[in-house]
Amino acid sequence: MDLTHFIAPARFEKPEFIIRSYLPGDGPLLSEAVNDSYEHLKTFMVWAQPEQSVAESEQLVRRFRADYLVNKDFVLGIFSPDEQQLLGGAGFHLREGGLQNRSAEIGIWICSAAAHQGLGTQVARALLEWGFSAWPWERLAWRCDGRNTSSRRVAEKVGFQFEGTLRAYHRLKDGDRTDMHCFSILRSSPGE
Repeated sequence: MDLTHFIAPARFEKPEFIIRSYLPGDGPLLSEAVNDSYEHLKTFMVWAQPEQSVAESEQLVRRFRADYLVNKDFVLGIFSPDEQQLLGGAGFHLREGGLQNRSAEIGIWICSAAAHQGLGTQVARALLEWGFSAWPWERLAWRCDGRNTSSRRVAEKVGFQFEGTLRAYHRLKDGDRTDMHCFSILRSSPGE
């Protein structure tokens, strides 16, 4: 696959949810989702803040869309089937090199109202299915805070292989440090 003129697929549908690129106008849904889920998100999502305005959220979704269109980063929303509710967020992040490296890191967050119901695992499976069929990925990575046992379980359930721990990788706001667990899965061996 020649990536010179790669146009990123923008939408993947499952009966339970739709994963798609954010669009202008999605700001109110993002604002509501992150504000309602702040207490749930704040421990592991460093970007979470107590009050994210609709204007801030709209600016974010427009930046996400711009980056998507130029293959800089692929931030996705997880929407209800009718697209009236944001259930969480996901992405194929180019943290291991540009698109030409054919490697991305999957990130997922789930709204508090939809958490602990298997949605994270379903979304991770969908991202692997989509990522290894419509995208150029040869390797997908998963990283999670060493304290985030839910995220680690999702990675293991969908077939990511544990690669190791980056000890004291991230400095927390209170000055403590936390480990980062690293996983990966290859196109040649999804599910192994």
